[in-house]
Amino acid sequence: MQAKSLVFVAALAFVGVFAHAVPPGTKSDIDQRLQPMGMVNRAAAVDESLVQVAAAPLSGEDVYGQYCAVCHAGGVGGAPLFADQQVWAPRIAKGMEVLMDSTLNGINAMPARGTCMSCSDEDLGAAMTYMLEAAE
Repeated sequence: MQAKSLVFVAALAFVGVFAHAVPPGTKSDIDQRLQPMGMVNRAAAVDESLVQVAAAPLSGEDVYGQYCAVCHAGGVGGAPLFADQQVWAPRIAKGMEVLMDSTLNGINAMPARGTCMSCSDEDLGAAMTYMLEAAE
């Protein structure tokens, strides 16, 4: 039993010695080490490469060249050929509202918006006008 008492006393002495131990340095050194590593500045300048800027509207010719010509230049999937007056005449007779509805929602093999999901309605209208003027 004496051995157990001796271990207990040694443990109390150990705890007593280190219970009030302070890391090395003065209080000011310790306070400095406990400071945050940095600050977040929410008002900092924005990385310009991450900002998306709205593109200027495309011309009808640009939209046609980038998106519509893929099908309308060669008649892919039954698309009416660009500037073919005979093929476009019955479509033109339906009016611009019907043609824009087909452009926006798709018709037959033509997908909605003619695959140009980034084009505004105005961009697509300009492309339609460009194509109709070429067929008149």
